[in-house]
Amino acid sequence: MALLSRIIAAKHPHLSFSSFDLPPVAAHAQKHIDAAGMTNRITVISGDFFADALPKADVITMGNILHDWNLENKKILIQKAYDALPQGGAFIAIENLIDDARRENLFGLLMSLNMLIEFGDAFDYTGENFREWCTEAGFSRFEIIPLAGPTSAAIAYK
Repeated sequence: MALLSRIIAAKHPHLSFSSFDLPPVAAHAQKHIDAAGMTNRITVISGDFFADALPKADVITMGNILHDWNLENKKILIQKAYDALPQGGAFIAIENLIDDARRENLFGLLMSLNMLIEFGDAFDYTGENFREWCTEAGFSRFEIIPLAGPTSAAIAYK
């Protein structure tokens, strides 16, 4: 999420960010952050979100991350986000959410099929699925905000 951090940091100079990436990606992210002149505002943290705790933050974003995994791993990542947030913090998943009726977001449905074919047990999900899993983790309030094209921001508040 180093790119998202750079975009938001450019528009909101009072905010600071952390980008949590696998070790091979962290060096690449750092190079782009340095080139953008944002080294003093964006910290790259190297780690593995299954092996390590997520860094503490007021807002945690995951872009097209949850759909890569099976249900068990989705729930693990959601719980890790919850654990890393303060009370009132927000977890934002940017995904091609399938509509709850499973009738409108054809791209999301096809992406889910693609994930199943590629990984065997990965899948895309609905806003209702997100609410259910996040409620189980302890989150108390939710929002789904449609973005450009088939993409939405699913937000869970602690």
